[in-house]
Amino acid sequence: MIDRLMNKIDNCENPTVVGLDPAYEIIPETIRQSMIEKYGQTSRAAGKMIYSFNKKIIKGIYDLVPAVKLQIAMYEKYGIEGLRAYLKTALYAKKKGLIVIGDIKRGDISSTAEAYAAHISGVTIEETHLDLWNEDAVTLNPYMGFDGIEPFIAPCNEYDKGLFILVKTSNPSGAEIQDLIADGKPVYEHVADLVSRWGELSMGSRGYSKIGAVVGATYKEQGTALRKSMPHTFFLVPGYGAQGAGGSDLKGYFDKDGRGCIVNSSRGIIAAYKKDARYGDHNFADAAREAVIKMKLDLGESI
Repeated sequence: MIDRLMNKIDNCENPTVVGLDPAYEIIPETIRQSMIEKYGQTSRAAGKMIYSFNKKIIKGIYDLVPAVKLQIAMYEKYGIEGLRAYLKTALYAKKKGLIVIGDIKRGDISSTAEAYAAHISGVTIEETHLDLWNEDAVTLNPYMGFDGIEPFIAPCNEYDKGLFILVKTSNPSGAEIQDLIADGKPVYEHVADLVSRWGELSMGSRGYSKIGAVVGATYKEQGTALRKSMPHTFFLVPGYGAQGAGGSDLKGYFDKDGRGCIVNSSRGIIAAYKKDARYGDHNFADAAREAVIKMKLDLGESI
């Protein structure tokens, strides 16, 4: 996965991943009302409007970016119909040639972790193997240690999938745990050491592991230091745009060749139409496309 992702980034000349986090209020009124008229005030209507919105966003940006990231909670809240929209969105994104990152943040042990690993391993029913989720990579919470990570490593190697493990997150309260000092250094640095070690179990061919790290854009100094201490770990970087970080904050996150991370923007892209009077409900995909182009230029100045 990591080699495919890096190749896509090189081809697009753009390390942007579009976060498809379709909060209800982001979906244009025209789409919401159309689905409610057809399906009523139901979860089915919500699922239909989410997929319709996502599909048009993907059509608008698929040739500009290497990947999309789906935050599963935004879909799970609508039950089975929301998950149906998640699955259809992932499949459509794959058909358009995009890398799909499932932002699932799972973290458990034993048979539960093995079950969660089906997100990238798929399932086998009798003699038939099924990749139901169509995800190329997923995010994981490492709080339970290697027991919660190990079941995902075999699928990385067998099916060319990837992981992004939480190391230094972009939210302010993450410091309550991640910045605690243990044995003379912050907890997140201990986690970074573990992720680097785990990464040796699933290396790609271009110098980076299939086991990456989530490193927030809102902590410039820490992110720069982590790049130096994790030379073979690819970063998934949240916190750009709506959370306050810009391209100038990310220069130290890239390696000497201008590679090494992919930067996420969700609301800044998919809700761009709400901040620009030139665009209305019917042109939200055009606004998303323009936001991607602006982000590409901004990040390009940092590489």
